[in-house]
Amino acid sequence: MDLKDAVLQFSYAERAKSELIIVSALTGSLEGYKGDERTGARRMLSSVSGAVSSELAFASQATSNEDFTRAVSLLNEAMSRIDGEDYSGASETIGRAISAVTTAAQRAWQVLSDNELV
Repeated sequence: MDLKDAVLQFSYAERAKSELIIVSALTGSLEGYKGDERTGARRMLSSVSGAVSSELAFASQATSNEDFTRAVSLLNEAMSRIDGEDYSGASETIGRAISAVTTAAQRAWQVLSDNELV
């Protein structure tokens, strides 16, 4: 990976981590809602997750890094779990998505570090 690609990949990965952490926190809050509030919260979480999924897909396309593609799949799996009210399973799956983008960030960081840019 060249330096330009490393900077780009690191930037996408750090943003994706932040977005996935937000989705994870929102997922954790779902159990605190009841009835119509939970239904509304799930719909809102679905919208937010869709936006994050689009960002991950864009990162995958821009960098050709499979870690982002894997994160998209994991986020979609998590949303299916949320639809089935398996919130703990969804949180675990989102954690795996966070791990995937962290791997992308680490690989880019290593290139930047090897070139004494960080």
